[in-house]
Amino acid sequence: MNNFLFDEFDAVSPAAWKQKIQVDLKGADYNETLLWKTDEGITVKPFYTKEDRKNIPIPTSKSSFNICQIIFIDDEKIANSLALNALQRGANTIKFKASKPFNPKSLLKGFPGKTLLYFQLSFLDVAFQIELAEFCDSENTYIQTDIIGNLAENGNWFSNLKEDHNQLEKIVKNSNNCIAVTADLYQNAGANCTQQLAYTLAHANEYLNHFGKEVASKISFNFAVGSNYFFEIAKLRAFRILWESLLSEYEVEHKEAHIFTQPSLRNKTLYDYNVNMLRTTSECMSAILGGSNTISNVSYDEIYHKSNEFGERIARNQLLILRDESYLEGAQNFADGAYYIEAITNQLAENALSIFKQIEKSGGFLHQLKKGVIQRKIKESAAKEEEKFNLNEIVLLGTNLQVNAADKMKQNLELYPFVKQRNIKTLITPIVRKRLSETVEKTRLDNE
Repeated sequence: MNNFLFDEFDAVSPAAWKQKIQVDLKGADYNETLLWKTDEGITVKPFYTKEDRKNIPIPTSKSSFNICQIIFIDDEKIANSLALNALQRGANTIKFKASKPFNPKSLLKGFPGKTLLYFQLSFLDVAFQIELAEFCDSENTYIQTDIIGNLAENGNWFSNLKEDHNQLEKIVKNSNNCIAVTADLYQNAGANCTQQLAYTLAHANEYLNHFGKEVASKISFNFAVGSNYFFEIAKLRAFRILWESLLSEYEVEHKEAHIFTQPSLRNKTLYDYNVNMLRTTSECMSAILGGSNTISNVSYDEIYHKSNEFGERIARNQLLILRDESYLEGAQNFADGAYYIEAITNQLAENALSIFKQIEKSGGFLHQLKKGVIQRKIKESAAKEEEKFNLNEIVLLGTNLQVNAADKMKQNLELYPFVKQRNIKTLITPIVRKRLSETVEKTRLDNE
């Protein structure tokens, strides 16, 4: 490339830029006026240059992202029909959720060969999971079991610590891609980006510690992304650095993190629900540019409607538009060389690694869960976020800004959109998924 045009201009140093900015501030303090610190402990500057880069390679997939449709298995034939329909209408990947064993042959009848499949199971059944793994194409199937995630979210093991690990060990020995770390739990409960990275890494490290480095190739990750656009891009990129760094300590080479991503529900609203489509569009872009392998969008009415054809079609089409009309099909590496994104990627990775090391020195992730330390840290982060929402420092349009008083929702609720109270005995305090706007929405519903 001819550099004639660029050679005509002298390079400008960061010091020169800062000096010019200070002159334009006309006496105002540079640090107080233009620097701001995030909840992740990162100081954001008004400008970035190549000096802010560390040129750390991000081990991302070179292929395009997959568009996934999520389907709950209640009846195998109905789930099969819904899945085939979704594949015909733009999805190229299916994720089935199940709360009990099912008939794989009936469920997957007529499926195109090499279709990428995910099975998120909220139960633990060794015989069934081995049978499912044997029936499916192992290279294109992820059977997502997370005994630690189940403990973190529900407060109890499926059976008990020993039995859960014994059953999972049998599954690990007889199947591939059989563990999924439920990283989306931490985001939806209110953890900041640094905490999400650290807890996800420590969560995965429990499996490496227990089952050995051979299990690394069988672990995948389920992330959620929020509306902090650049930070969410950086979060996913930072995790790939952290995962590769951790595996290098186990002397595992060239194992890229397999990342499944969905938009967060934490910032989704009951009122003015169409704004949810704007939020999910931005979040799906973050997921793409962050290098997600597979992305499943959430419907604008996810929090209060049962699964429906219209909402799922709109959500799927958002991803199709981003891929085919916005030309983001091969965009996983587009953020390479972006000074700002690379700077916050490195800072997030460094800060998360510091928290991870503290967790490991204190006995590990499970130990910290049992002591309630992880839960307390997430609650503190969530409380800060909720305080900012109450002060309108975090804005959810139509909920705490530009509220439409005529908007009524009480008659539209097919699902209960708030945290449900659970009256069961638990081994540990559960980590609870909670939306930011729940308190405000409850009041509005009561006043309709």
